[in-house]
Amino acid sequence: MGLIGTIILGLIVGALARFVMPGEQKMGWILTCLLGIGGSMAAGFVGQALGWYQAGQGAGWIASVLGAVVLLFVVQKVRGGSASQ
Repeated sequence: MGLIGTIILGLIVGALARFVMPGEQKMGWILTCLLGIGGSMAAGFVGQALGWYQAGQGAGWIASVLGAVVLLFVVQKVRGGSASQ
């Protein structure tokens, strides 16, 4: 997948993660894209470590969104925001 496709999928996954996570997340679309891309990469890494995915396979949508939600929670804690507002 090309760079543009990765950015678009990252934006979709990041937006889904922000929709699923309760409370208000104050971040722009660039951080949302990075969050989605990072969540997909984290889900793929964990899935490969557990034997769910092979190298080169992408993580599923659900795993990607869950990875992005975890990253969103971490980002909120680092930035000092509350995850449950």
